[in-house]
Amino acid sequence: MNILLLGSGGREDALAWKLAQSRLLSDGGKLYAAPGNPGIARHATLVALDATDHAAVIAFCEAQAIGLVAIGPEAPLVDGLADSLRGAGVAVFGPSKAAAQLEGSKGFTKDLCERAGIPTAGYARVSTQADALAALARFGAPVVVKADGLAAGKGVTVAMTMAEAEEAVREIFSGRFGPIDQNGAGAEAVIEEFMEGEEASFFALTDGASILPFASAQDHKRVGEGDTGPNTGGMGA
Repeated sequence: MNILLLGSGGREDALAWKLAQSRLLSDGGKLYAAPGNPGIARHATLVALDATDHAAVIAFCEAQAIGLVAIGPEAPLVDGLADSLRGAGVAVFGPSKAAAQLEGSKGFTKDLCERAGIPTAGYARVSTQADALAALARFGAPVVVKADGLAAGKGVTVAMTMAEAEEAVREIFSGRFGPIDQNGAGAEAVIEEFMEGEEASFFALTDGASILPFASAQDHKRVGEGDTGPNTGGMGA
């Protein structure tokens, strides 16, 4: 079987390393990666392919007899690439556009938690700067300000003062993290209750019917020693 891996980050580097060991490639199959990086090139053949061009990805899969596509980054999943590939008869490791909303919209996920009774910090969804500032006044500082959409791990501010929180709101609605339209990271924001403590993520794989517990990880978000400084995309452990 030939396999295509989409992405270029550390996550995809790990996937490439493991996919290269797969028995699915033992019958002469080939592992491709787009766009990949020099580390991924140790395990896969790099190809120039734009993940936002669904037709081009499907055409490549047909031309190279790709039996499985593994999608690493969030953006192509939120854009519905997995749906397009499945519609073309290609097996995909990656959630549908509907399921990817959990990553693509913080407000969507907070609303889901509230509906399902899943404990979550208090919050307000806002779609204008004025509403965001009004929400800040209700929550007070410290408070967490989040761009609603994908922001490459940089759209969250843990504000210890109201001045810092207000500046974070202005940045979101100025378009710093994404377009101010219905699909952009700057279209909405989530103002969230500040909670102090350890942060951890627990992962599971699911096909919609079965659930396989996978692993846990912890991000170390703050840029400085002793959990100080701006929030970052985080280094996992």
